[in-house]
Amino acid sequence: MKKIDSYFNDFLSEIRLTKSQRADLIFGHTTLRDRLMAFEELKDIVITTFLQGSYRRSTAVRPLGEKRADVDIIIVTNLDRNKINPHDALNLFIPFVEKYYKGKYILQGRSIGIEMSYVDLDIVVTSAPSEIDTEALKSQSVTTDKMLEDIPNWRLIKSWRDSAIDDISSYRLTESELNEAEWKLEPLHIPDRDAGQWEETHPLEQIRWTREKNRNTNGHYVNVVKALKWWRTLRLVNIKYPKGYPIEHMIGDCCNDNISSVAEGVCSALENIVTSYKVYRTTNTVPNLPDRGVPSHNVWKRISSNEFNTFYDKVAYYAKIAREALDAETIKKQTQNWREIFGDKFPSAPVDDSDGGNNGGSSPKGGGFTERTKVTSPPLGGGRFA
Repeated sequence: MKKIDSYFNDFLSEIRLTKSQRADLIFGHTTLRDRLMAFEELKDIVITTFLQGSYRRSTAVRPLGEKRADVDIIIVTNLDRNKINPHDALNLFIPFVEKYYKGKYILQGRSIGIEMSYVDLDIVVTSAPSEIDTEALKSQSVTTDKMLEDIPNWRLIKSWRDSAIDDISSYRLTESELNEAEWKLEPLHIPDRDAGQWEETHPLEQIRWTREKNRNTNGHYVNVVKALKWWRTLRLVNIKYPKGYPIEHMIGDCCNDNISSVAEGVCSALENIVTSYKVYRTTNTVPNLPDRGVPSHNVWKRISSNEFNTFYDKVAYYAKIAREALDAETIKKQTQNWREIFGDKFPSAPVDDSDGGNNGGSSPKGGGFTERTKVTSPPLGGGRFA
């Protein structure tokens, strides 16, 4: 399995956000957060800001085509949700976006979307938290702009310091930091203009859960998610949902713990989805997946039964290919199968070596590769294993 790991490393380097994209995201969200905290009309309303979403959880993948990388920014306010309605709460931020992002923003159901030439920003307003939670939300453990991959020892504690991590590879938590109990924060409330009410959300619990899952999978989980998000973008082009976090959530439920590689994690996630949700496919229904921090919320509520059936059938089809790849005896056969799943971003084996890996493998940029010109897709009238 060590041989195929180098191929997965090359594949992941091709689907991760580029250094340029990460730099754009950092510049975009840092500029917005600085402007917001200094905006005179909001200085008595805004308490702090922090990042959420796939960027913060290290599960974002490189956008395709003309799409831009995006980042979600939570704005913690002192607004009393019992005294102000969602519509008016969001309108308080119109002067800010008018000044700095005129012609580039749009009011959405639960947020304000900003489309820049180089990055998309999504700002999410929240109502006043409890007094205890307010202090926690202002801490560096919450306001850090680093992704989980950058800070594997991140903990939701008062003593955690962003500035303490100069050398990530050698950084270790102190005994007191390890023994300090993590905060048990309450969900935040965000304004839903369409529903006319404030809804619960708990992005910090999603981040904490992802950290734990990543540890339980020997650091492979976030890369399994990235790989399968890429697969979804590449192979499920005819359905709108599921995408983004709903798929990530299901992968989290189905990816085995204690895996030894991304390949094993991908295979286990696909196979466990097939096993766990077969009854829903049979009964033409959609599973209910409770949100990590707000169990009353079903993160799959937008998915129709037709969309779920299409998604499930695709998973079942590619799960068999993933199993073939995992069990194949040669690197050449493994890469052929993985490329059928992930496309040409996954490197092929050297054409002059039937085993394709007895020499330790290669990088697709190191020569000896024949890139695929045609991607295999499942036939419309039935699966490859029908």
